[in-house]
Amino acid sequence: MQIHSSRPRISALLGPTNTGKTHHAMERMLGHAGGMIGFPLRLLARENYERAVAIKGTGQVALITGEEKIVPANPRYFLCTVEAMPTDRMVPFLAIDEIQMCADPDRGHLFTDRLLHARGLDETMFMGAETIAPLLRKLVPDIEISSRPRFSTLSYTGPRKLTKLPRRSAVVAFSAAEVYSIAELIRRQRGGAAVVLGALSPRTRNAQVGLYQAGEVEHLVATDAIGMGLNMDVDHVAFAQIRKFDGRMPRRLNPSEMAQIAGRAGRHMNDGTFGVTEDVRDLEPELVERLESHRFDPLKAIFWRNANLRMTSVEALQKSLTKRPDAPGLMRARPADDELALTALARDEDLLKRADHPDRVALLWEVCRIPDFQKIMSESHTRLLGTIFGHLTGPEERIPADWVAEQVKRIDRLDGDIEHLVQRIAHVRTWTYVSHRGDWLADSAHWQGLTRQVEDRLSDTLHERLTHKFVDRRTSVLSRRLKDSDFLEAAVAGDGRVLVEGHFVGKLDGFRFQPDSAAGALAQRTLSGAALKALKGEIIRRMERLEKDEDAFIALQPDGVVTWRTMPVARLAKGDDPLHPRLEPLPSELLEASQRERLKGRLETWVAAHIATKLDPLTKLTEADLPQAARGIAFRVVEHFGALPRRLAREQISALDKEDRRALREMGLRIGREAVFAPILLKPAAVNLRALLWNLFNGADHQPPADGRMSVPVDSVIPIAFYEAIGYRPLGPLAVRIDMVERIAGKAWDLAQEGVKGEFAITPELLSLAGCSVDVMAEILKALSYRAREVMPEDLPQPEAKPEPEAKPETTPEAESTPEMPAEPAKAETPTPVQAAPETSPEIPEEPKEEEPKEKAPEEPPKPILLFRYQRPRPSGPRKPRDDRSEAGGADRPRHGKHEGKRDHKPRGDKPRGPKKHDKPKPPPRAPKPEKQPDPDSPFAILKDLIK
Repeated sequence: MQIHSSRPRISALLGPTNTGKTHHAMERMLGHAGGMIGFPLRLLARENYERAVAIKGTGQVALITGEEKIVPANPRYFLCTVEAMPTDRMVPFLAIDEIQMCADPDRGHLFTDRLLHARGLDETMFMGAETIAPLLRKLVPDIEISSRPRFSTLSYTGPRKLTKLPRRSAVVAFSAAEVYSIAELIRRQRGGAAVVLGALSPRTRNAQVGLYQAGEVEHLVATDAIGMGLNMDVDHVAFAQIRKFDGRMPRRLNPSEMAQIAGRAGRHMNDGTFGVTEDVRDLEPELVERLESHRFDPLKAIFWRNANLRMTSVEALQKSLTKRPDAPGLMRARPADDELALTALARDEDLLKRADHPDRVALLWEVCRIPDFQKIMSESHTRLLGTIFGHLTGPEERIPADWVAEQVKRIDRLDGDIEHLVQRIAHVRTWTYVSHRGDWLADSAHWQGLTRQVEDRLSDTLHERLTHKFVDRRTSVLSRRLKDSDFLEAAVAGDGRVLVEGHFVGKLDGFRFQPDSAAGALAQRTLSGAALKALKGEIIRRMERLEKDEDAFIALQPDGVVTWRTMPVARLAKGDDPLHPRLEPLPSELLEASQRERLKGRLETWVAAHIATKLDPLTKLTEADLPQAARGIAFRVVEHFGALPRRLAREQISALDKEDRRALREMGLRIGREAVFAPILLKPAAVNLRALLWNLFNGADHQPPADGRMSVPVDSVIPIAFYEAIGYRPLGPLAVRIDMVERIAGKAWDLAQEGVKGEFAITPELLSLAGCSVDVMAEILKALSYRAREVMPEDLPQPEAKPEPEAKPETTPEAESTPEMPAEPAKAETPTPVQAAPETSPEIPEEPKEEEPKEKAPEEPPKPILLFRYQRPRPSGPRKPRDDRSEAGGADRPRHGKHEGKRDHKPRGDKPRGPKKHDKPKPPPRAPKPEKQPDPDSPFAILKDLIK
């Protein structure tokens, strides 16, 4: 309908956000023969342009922003940003949206200029907040002001966790880093969020808002750009921050700014709520009351900058920009970005020489007004402006096409992360702005199309990256389906993978459902509830299969977990005794009470049989009917997990008769020199099982030795009881398997019996039994009650020779050096470590001279050799009184001091004892003989090589 008016009408439509003010202005404009509306954002201009095109057609509607111009041949309606409004064009209707932005420190002077000077031929309308009403009446005396009340209520709900926000919530923060952090958290917990920032291109912003509006995500994270007319169905607004950086300093939002943002909650007749996140202090009651009732202090002044600029010189231009307002209610704006750019460029003397007349000064000012879309006014942006001005004042008076092509080519890349894409979009928006500046480029239309294509590609890629990073489409789709339907299609694959509505949501492992770990906590709970509906039948089938399966399908893991077909189903725990652990089915929401008992009964039967099989001797000892003495030993062996140290049961072992020992042998026990043990329990499977059972009963987590290891280094953290329980005995730095301990102890005893005065040296055979070095073997022997002493090789004790009445020179060396043989002649033929080399051996040739050490490398002095002798351990019980030992001759036996002789009281056989050393006749002195080399095959020669 065409509107006619006898005189121009100036009106203001004021009220809270979401009261339909912009919609009303659009209807008024389209009712006129032509019109123009200035919006605060390019996004809003584009949105309303599309609405007008849908009604009037593309031939009648123009879009004019700093970066985009769509101007048909004869447009009647113009949708613009405030900065780009062609104010020299006369139209019947003119309107400015968000007029309260006259108070914005950065852009307020632009809105104030439109307020004071932009008029329609028939009607002028200003839309905004009621806080500007007093100033409107003062600055525009004939204005008609009307209010638009909010149709719905806005109420405060207080602090809430991000994970507890209701559906259709918008979270507001004031930095890109904070926006991204919140969006990532919501993605993990709630399935995803759309992201809206001022740095995004309109195309990316619209795509992100589209995700939210379509219901693909239930949350939106945005900066305060959300408060500028974006039409969205928001039910709740949560402030994650209430302080922002305004370009100069951090400051707290004022109440009207908070109201502008909070007012986005609720639409038309739908009530809305607002609040803060848990990291923000609760709002003051007075502030809450003002936000809910939309009552705010009126603006006392708005920003103004002189629009009548003098272009006679750069200095005159700068001076005119600093002019102060002369009307009340106006205050001079702080230097804007264009003024700061002019100040920076004015320092360049060469550039000033180019701005030598009004046209050049006006051109410089136009160049300075090229926006810095990165909003940082960096030095690089200033250099770019200087370069552009240099080209425009050069011989061609245009920006070279090849230079622009190079700049755009550097931007036209789709790699990199979100921040790189945002920066490239900001750069290409600069070139889009330049391409719309009249005749700055030779082919402006070409560059407008090219930069638009680059911006669109970057914007689409940025939207994809944002969606990929902050939206879990699987959770979003399933979340919507859960709300829209009580039934979800679900299936279980052969490998246990659970699919809901075709999406993988987790795995059925045994009798437990494990949600996909990539989903957030809330998403996991949602998906679990959906998946469990489809798994009841599968649980019944699996239970029946477990009960029918053979025992071979069940296994016990080293950590105590019982598996069925490699799937964990139960765990062992401490029982009444180590051999009878308690079985606990793993927690599962899928198992009913009866199914849980069936599972427990089946697995308890298996565990009991498994322990009885692997630890068969212990089971037999527990159940066997043995004689009393043997039964006591059996009890102690079971108590010690199959390896009872002999030192702990000497008296009980001494009390065993032949029948007792035979009965224990039949039970699989061996009574050794150091322990009573069952050799079969030293197999790897039995060792590992004993380790597990000991750990369970004692609340420990010690690892057994690797399978087949005969010895391992002693770990000071592991108690001795653990080593002994698994069949190992700590001896010095090594824990040696008990059967090898027996072999070492037996070999050491044999060597002691064969040695001179019960002494012996460590032999290679002894080392091979333990697989260790000489030093370690020395510690092992000491732990086995052998006392060590050091002797030099030349002082090694020699076997006592039979006395000869005369020394005959023709006697062979072998006869001279034949030692007195022990009681077992059969062993005398084999050289032992305690058999010394002959004192004289003329038949042994000297070593070749070439093998003698060189003079530069003198021979190392001989090293001492350790000799060991068994020392019976002291009885663990109390000593008997001396009177009790008199009948054994103890009272009459002379006492010896500590160093008064070292006699071996063990029987030495039937051979008569030889004369004492000091009673032997001394041989006559002999002539010096050449030094003899030891027999290389003698055991002491071998020992010397080992020591080296």
